[in-house]
Amino acid sequence: MSFLDREHTVAPPGFSRWLIPPAALAIHLCIGQVYATSVYKNALVAHFGSSLTAVGVIFSVAIVMLGLSAAVMGTWVERVGPRRAMFTAACFWGAGFLVGALGIATRQLWLVYLGYGLIGGIGLGIGYISPVSTLIKWFPDRPGLATGMAIMGFGGGAMVASPLSRQLMSLYDPAYDPADTASVASGGAVASLFVTLGIAYFAVMMLGVFTVKVPAPGWAPAGFDPSAVAARPMVSTAHVSAASAIRTPQFWLLWTVLFCNVTAGIGILEQAAPMIQDFFRQGGTSTVAAATAAGFVALLSLFNMLGRFVWSSTSDVIGRKPTYVMYLGGGMVLYLLLTVAGHTSTAVFVLVAVVILSFYGGGFATVPAYLRDLFGTYQVGAIHGRLLTAWSAAGIAGPLIINGFLDARGTPGELVAADYRPALLTMVGVLAVGFVANALVRPVASRFHEPVDDGGPVAAGATSPGVGPAAEPRTGPAAEQPATKE
Repeated sequence: MSFLDREHTVAPPGFSRWLIPPAALAIHLCIGQVYATSVYKNALVAHFGSSLTAVGVIFSVAIVMLGLSAAVMGTWVERVGPRRAMFTAACFWGAGFLVGALGIATRQLWLVYLGYGLIGGIGLGIGYISPVSTLIKWFPDRPGLATGMAIMGFGGGAMVASPLSRQLMSLYDPAYDPADTASVASGGAVASLFVTLGIAYFAVMMLGVFTVKVPAPGWAPAGFDPSAVAARPMVSTAHVSAASAIRTPQFWLLWTVLFCNVTAGIGILEQAAPMIQDFFRQGGTSTVAAATAAGFVALLSLFNMLGRFVWSSTSDVIGRKPTYVMYLGGGMVLYLLLTVAGHTSTAVFVLVAVVILSFYGGGFATVPAYLRDLFGTYQVGAIHGRLLTAWSAAGIAGPLIINGFLDARGTPGELVAADYRPALLTMVGVLAVGFVANALVRPVASRFHEPVDDGGPVAAGATSPGVGPAAEPRTGPAAEQPATKE
């Protein structure tokens, strides 16, 4: 298995860095399937004879394990390199489906928790962070574009998995009609689906494993001027380790920023279909059909995916901090508009909601570049992993806030737009907290920086343009290239 070692993944001369985003997409498109669990949720409820809550725990465990494994394994991912990390993620993600399939076939729900939730969740966390630092090192000139291309795949994974899963279940269960919302697939069909997805996703992720490479020491993009990047506000040429990063106020301010942005986005995403129906309910009957509501959910997923690429790429031009001013400040205005005027027109409701979801997706894709600006590239993947615990916390807080208010206001299926106003105004407050946290972000104090010699990040294998012994004075065109050590 030595081909997985970091030293065996160094790119040869002439290797195109544009092969790295597809390698990352191969991972993220597969693990993005986690957003498509609702496709077979009712089938599992009927198969196990359990409640929606009991089956919903499968998704919750997977998301919690995503955050925890990303936080715990982040330093290991940085140490062993992207190929071994991506291979490990593929093994856990594929095995999770197979163990889950065994649980469905034997009617042992705890095995599904163990398989898809626990084992698969570990694959989710490692797979999510494994390409990040590599992308940033290949694209020091456009880190937002690079991470946006990859993390866009996580948002789009469900758009591929949802129709694919429905068609596969109809193949395995001829009685199941994917066009009929009342039709429910058999447990055997879901078990077969899990086996198919486990094998297929493992194969696709292997394409990324064999494609990914790290840049050679001293490599830099043609024409790249590190001094121009370093001259930008909030961009540091120093490096901070993961252990030191969590002791900085900047880390916890960004944790708060991500938590608030995700909490507000999940507030709409988790309640999307019933929300649009409730906003346009007259005399107890909604004017929005169930099929239209389902189309609205698909549209939100599309803008969630597009926002990850468009807004993170924009951050390369305007800066990370101003981009989050847009996410959080603009989100506050949009939530107020949704509260006041969302019920007046379906066009207004849909337009506001899709922009909010684009900010939600953009927040995920921009944060790795924000971390790189503040903490350098030394252990940015490990720092990103620790920051993703904010996602796990928001995944719990967002639905609790929305559902708590709605439960107090009435019965599902009878709610109207006015019943959502307390919850939406609460989200304005949540975004305001994130807005203040982003405003307080400043460059990291020098006492947290790693030394640049005698075992510091340059000697340990960091990208450190223009400083330390790895950046001794040079002449000619190479003088503009940073000494990148992987």
